[in-house]
Amino acid sequence: MDSRIIEKYNVPVPRYTSYPPANFFDKQFGNESYDRALVSSNTQEPHHISFYFHIPFCRHMCHYCGCNSYPIRNRARVEEYMSALREEMKRVFSRLDHSRKVSQIHYGGGTPTVLSPETLKSLNDSVFEEFETIEHPEIAIECHPGYLDARYWESIAQAGFNRVSIGIQDFDQRVLQAVHRQPSLLPVEEIFSILRAHGISINLDFIYGLPLQTADGFENTIHRAASLSPDRIVTFSYAHVPWVNPAMKQLELLGLPGQEEKREMFLRATRLLQSSGYHSIGLDHFVREEDELYNAFLNKQLHRNFQGYCTRRTTGQGYAFGVSGISQLSSAYAQNTKDIDGYIAAIQSGKWAVERGYELSPTLQLTREVITRLMCNERIVWQELADFYHVSPQEIISRLSFDRKQLESFEQDGILICTEEGISMTPEGQMFVRNAASIFDPLYKPGSQSYSKPL
Repeated sequence: MDSRIIEKYNVPVPRYTSYPPANFFDKQFGNESYDRALVSSNTQEPHHISFYFHIPFCRHMCHYCGCNSYPIRNRARVEEYMSALREEMKRVFSRLDHSRKVSQIHYGGGTPTVLSPETLKSLNDSVFEEFETIEHPEIAIECHPGYLDARYWESIAQAGFNRVSIGIQDFDQRVLQAVHRQPSLLPVEEIFSILRAHGISINLDFIYGLPLQTADGFENTIHRAASLSPDRIVTFSYAHVPWVNPAMKQLELLGLPGQEEKREMFLRATRLLQSSGYHSIGLDHFVREEDELYNAFLNKQLHRNFQGYCTRRTTGQGYAFGVSGISQLSSAYAQNTKDIDGYIAAIQSGKWAVERGYELSPTLQLTREVITRLMCNERIVWQELADFYHVSPQEIISRLSFDRKQLESFEQDGILICTEEGISMTPEGQMFVRNAASIFDPLYKPGSQSYSKPL
């Protein structure tokens, strides 16, 4: 693609991991709104349930992290937090229809593996005791390998997990030291051997665009990753948002790779992984041909929620527990307070800890569906949407807010192809699918600096 086109579209734009993006959530949506939305969700689609546990604690803070995380003060504090989280679980469970089945459980943070395997198993068991699961649910956890010994990895399977995401970020020790990231305690090959023996699927997560990274160095990292043959490899573009995490400013002192270098990291990693038998899906995932996600992409049934990419089979309305957790319901979002003291106090007093949220009108629910389909499956077919909503394609189009001239401009630049049947991304334009999705977003204001760039 012409460098002028790349520069034209490499501008701040929402990631659309949700719609509307979280920066549109407001404080008018509070505890009472959430309580109503919880009850209403029982009669809305999708019918399946997805639970998310946010464990905000870290042994030490990585400078690149944009997550809602906090250093551990003491273990008593962790126990107090977990007690509140269990109470929140109990209260949410009481409002859900127990004939519904759980399709996903996901632990994020922070660092969920600061908890003992026994605690993790107890949380999973609390779910299994209350709800049935679909066949082959996804029970996943994000793991920081810097502190986990062989016994811990062995215990992951016993706790009920069938997928782990290991946050490697880079195999170059100099890069990890620069960003204040602890390298893996065990050789990654040994971790693979333990997890494979228990039939656990493995994701490896990497970040490109960090200080000291080069295209050559990152290519070496991805080459080693591919040689391990994990089930999925994820290459996240580092989002430099120091207004979210001021510690990111320290990375500026070390120097961040330029846009050309960062773009070369992405392109080389993509070529290497594709030549190693991986297929690109979504913004940043590479999966093997036998992966359920790849089959879903081929059948245009790939989906995404706050837990990440999933299939229509495994997706569910999301119910989040813990500080800053975002519940992703059919008609509403609800986010808990980011303040740990405030969260614990609210739950202990018998209240919800919702700080803000958003109630979606039917039109915005349609907009979300359009953006999700484009982001996940790289196309929009008007007839498929019409069948989904039981209306005509003309009514779908009339209810959406988008500028046809913008579509024409994207098409002229080789980003997408527009026909009477719908819209599809070109292979070259796929990296700018976020930009294409913004065409359908009536809330997006071009020029905003509150978002990251695609590359």
